[in-house]
Amino acid sequence: MHGHPDRSPFTVSWWSWMAFTGAMLAGAISVKFVGLFVVVLVGLYTIKDIWDILGDLSHPITYTVKHFLARALCLILLPTVLYMFAYYVHFTVLSKSGPGDGHFGSAFQSQLEGNSLHNASMPREICYGAGVTLKNHRTAGAYLHSHPHLYPPEAGPVQQQVTTYSHKDYNNIWLVKRYDVDMPSEEEEAQPDFKPECVKSGDLIRLEHEATSRNLHSHRHPAPVTKRHFQVSGYGENGTGDSNDVWRIELVDGKEGDQINVVTDRFRLIHYMVGCALFSHNKQLPKWGYEQQEVTCNPNTRAEFALWNFEENYYDKLPNVSFAIYQPSFLEKFFEAHMVQFQGNAGLKPKEGEVTSRPWQWPIDYQGQWFSIGDPDKREPGPHKDHEIRIYMMGNPVIWWGNLGFIALYAVIYVWNFVSSARGVRESAQERVRKANLTYACNWLMLAWALHYFPFYGMGRILYYHHYFPAQLFISMMSGVLVNYMLESLPRAVPSFRVDQTWTAFAVVYLSILTYSFYLFAPLTYGMSGPEKKEPGHRYDHLLWMDSWEF
Repeated sequence: MHGHPDRSPFTVSWWSWMAFTGAMLAGAISVKFVGLFVVVLVGLYTIKDIWDILGDLSHPITYTVKHFLARALCLILLPTVLYMFAYYVHFTVLSKSGPGDGHFGSAFQSQLEGNSLHNASMPREICYGAGVTLKNHRTAGAYLHSHPHLYPPEAGPVQQQVTTYSHKDYNNIWLVKRYDVDMPSEEEEAQPDFKPECVKSGDLIRLEHEATSRNLHSHRHPAPVTKRHFQVSGYGENGTGDSNDVWRIELVDGKEGDQINVVTDRFRLIHYMVGCALFSHNKQLPKWGYEQQEVTCNPNTRAEFALWNFEENYYDKLPNVSFAIYQPSFLEKFFEAHMVQFQGNAGLKPKEGEVTSRPWQWPIDYQGQWFSIGDPDKREPGPHKDHEIRIYMMGNPVIWWGNLGFIALYAVIYVWNFVSSARGVRESAQERVRKANLTYACNWLMLAWALHYFPFYGMGRILYYHHYFPAQLFISMMSGVLVNYMLESLPRAVPSFRVDQTWTAFAVVYLSILTYSFYLFAPLTYGMSGPEKKEPGHRYDHLLWMDSWEF
C-alpha cells in the first residue's frame, strides 16, 4: 500500500508514496462510492501500522506521533482536500440546469444557469391569488403535484391523485386562496387602490390545483401505501369543494401573524378538520400512481418530512425582487449533493422486467446480465435478429470457480500451517518467512474481498452483477499469491531434478487453461449474433454450462 514503516521513513520517496496513496484514495471514492471500502481497508492497514510502531520500544512515543501525523496528513487531509476540490470543479464546470434539478433544494437550484430560480426575480411575499409551487423541505424533497388521474378503488375513495414529483412540471402549480372568501375579480384587482392580501402564519387557506381546478383535500381514510396515515386527494369542481379542503399554514421559525415568504420560509400545512399534517416521503406509489412519491396526511404533525417551502411565486400585483442573496455556499452545496446522492442510491428500484441479482449469486457465477440492446426480452421478432450483436456480462467461470477453489485451498493451507506450528514441527528460517508472507498477503486480500462483498447483503437498493467486480479483483489477486506459493513449494513435493520440468509443466497447463477459457467465452464480451437460446441454430449451446445462464 504505502510501504512498511521501517523502510526509510520520512524520506522523499516515503513521503511520495504516502501522498500518492492518499491521492489514489481520493480518486477511488470520487469515481464511485464503493471506493469507500478501499478507504476502510487502507484505514485498517494504517491502524495496524501505527500499532506496530507503538509496540516497538526502541523508539520514543514522539516517533509514533510523527508517524500518526504523517498518515493523518497524507491519508486523511490530502484525500479530503482533493475530493472536495473535485466537487468544486464539478460545481464550477457543470453549472447548467438539467432534468434532475428538482431533486435539489430551492437555494441550490438558484445557482444553476437556465433554472427558473437562477437570477430569479419574483415577489417575495405569498399573497392570495398567487400561483405557487410547493417543495417538500428535505434533502431530495419533491414538488407537490397532481394530475387528472384517480386513485383506484383499492386505494380508498376514487378521487384525484396527489403525489410529489421530482421534476418541474405545469402540474406542480397551485393557486393560494382564502378558505371562506371569494377571490377579488379582475376589475377589483385593476383598481389603483387595490392592495393584495398576503398569507400569514395561522391563516386558513385552500390550495387549488391550477390545471384541474380541484382542491387539496384530506379525510379520515387510510393512505394508499402508508395505512396509518390519511389519504390526500384532489376534490371539488372549479375550486368549489367542502370543509375538508381547508388547511392551516404554520410558519416553523416564526410566530402567528408573521408573513409567509417564498423560498426561505419553512411551514407546515395542518388539516383543519382532521388535525394531521401534509407529509411526503420516499415511498413510491404502484404503477397506477406512475411510481411517483406518496403524499399523505400524517397524524404526527411534528414529523420531519411535514415541512414545506414555496419555491416559485407567480403574482403580477406585487413587485419582483432578486433572490441571488440566498444562494448557498460551497459547503452547503457539497453536503446537499451528497445527501441527494445517498438518498437516490438507496431508493433505486428495479424497472419492470429488469433482471437483477443477489450477492449470493455472484461468487458462483450463477447468472450474468445483458449489456446491450440485443436483450432477447426487448428485441423485435424477425430475420434481422440474426445480425444483431448481443453482449452478455458474465465472469469467466474458470476464473470465478477457480477463485472459490483457492479460497478453500487457503483455508486448508492455513489450518495445516497452524497445526504444524502448534506441534513444533521444525522449519528453516526461510520457510517460516515464506509462510508468514503468505498468511500476511492472503489475510489482507481476503479482508479486502470481504469488505467489498459482504456489505451488499445489508443493502436494500437494487443490485446488479457488476457490483461484485471490485471484490473479484481482490480474490483474483489472492489466487495469484497462492499459485506463486504452490510453485515455490515444488522443491518439497517433487525430486530436485524434476523441479524445473514440473514448474514449467504446471505454468504451461495453468496458463493454457486460462487462455483457452478466455477464447471460449470471448463472444459473450465481444458480441454474439444469431438465434437465441434454445432456438434452432443457436451457436453457443456448448457454453451453456448452467441452466441459469441466459445468453
